[in-house]
Amino acid sequence: MTYVDGFVLPVPEGKIDAYRQMAESAGKIWMEHGALQYKECVLEDAKPEMPEDAPETCKITPFGKLAGTKDGETVIFAFIVYKSREHRDEVNKKVMADPRMQEACDENNMPFDPSRMAYGGFKALVDL
Repeated sequence: MTYVDGFVLPVPEGKIDAYRQMAESAGKIWMEHGALQYKECVLEDAKPEMPEDAPETCKITPFGKLAGTKDGETVIFAFIVYKSREHRDEVNKKVMADPRMQEACDENNMPFDPSRMAYGGFKALVDL
């Protein structure tokens, strides 16, 4: 089963292009160091609705609420796929030691507030 690092973060709408540039650079670094997939996705359907006949127990929480967005912000949902947790740890060690990544992590270069980013490692439960 694969292992996934997942991220949810609010980003100012006016900084999406800067975020995309940062994410493209970071993604190349992760892929060079062995990640299987690297995806960065911007929220497109901010107010999804369940079908009218959906059970009452299927209520949803929009990503904007989950991420604590403020006016003028949107949500980035990102994930990186690895062979296993051990593989993730090996790749991330190389990524964090890469000088390009250290430069990118300079808080003065960030197009978002990293303290508001949610992150975690996930063991695949279903992997089709």
